[in-house]
Amino acid sequence: MTSRATSFGAVAAAYERFRPGYPDELVDLVLDYAGQPVRTALEIGAGTGKATRAFAARGIAVTATDPDAAMLTELRRHVPDTVTVRQGTLEQLDQPDDLDPAGGFDLVFAAAALHWTDPATRWSRISRLLGSRGVFASFGGPMDLADPDLDATVADITRPYLGGDHHIPAPDGTAADSAMQWPGSELLTVSGFTDIRQETIARAVPLSRDDFIGHLGTISAYLQLPQRDRAEVLEQVRAVLPARVTLRADLIVHLARLTAPVGRAPRPAS
Repeated sequence: MTSRATSFGAVAAAYERFRPGYPDELVDLVLDYAGQPVRTALEIGAGTGKATRAFAARGIAVTATDPDAAMLTELRRHVPDTVTVRQGTLEQLDQPDDLDPAGGFDLVFAAAALHWTDPATRWSRISRLLGSRGVFASFGGPMDLADPDLDATVADITRPYLGGDHHIPAPDGTAADSAMQWPGSELLTVSGFTDIRQETIARAVPLSRDDFIGHLGTISAYLQLPQRDRAEVLEQVRAVLPARVTLRADLIVHLARLTAPVGRAPRPAS
């Protein structure tokens, strides 16, 4: 999993070009849930800053973090100067100590990146980063071709190369058809969070054939393939695609509220 998590830097520019951004509706949903002004936010695994931009556009002081220097280089090209950029994983954010604003962040969020964090410590670390009335948001979801027959055809082509499909399974084993998806399913089992909700924002993203191939080339399962195999499978997929396709890219949004502590949550043990 670690090698997959750090595979994106080599394709940072393509990631920026071919991955879809985030709609205003998502930011509205998170801010309405917060129910109070959100002035500061920290993003876990910001990548090239697509979600960073959406929240920073609302006047929020965002601290964008990512372990990959190349991704952060690309991010800096696209985010406003008001964004603070720090290199590091969630597990490395205990230092420097001046990372946190006074009293903690109003919002901590992760855009399709939470599964890269350590399950043993992620919730205690997020709790520590949040202020006493802070909220957490995670959003993402599978991206597949909207045409089910075409999607099945592509899956048949890619399966021998990928050993399955390109989706990363839920870390806690939650079934894909479960009413409460991960990480909401995991949040229900940990202490320190309350008012856990799941919402879905429907998205249909039209793409050219070439842009869809470019999108596949930014997915970690493909990036792990030997270069020759990656080129071969992408060319086979290209051969069965029409000139334009539609990507079903619904956002599954999970929201949680920090259980009001007395002062800050304790710093977890390293």
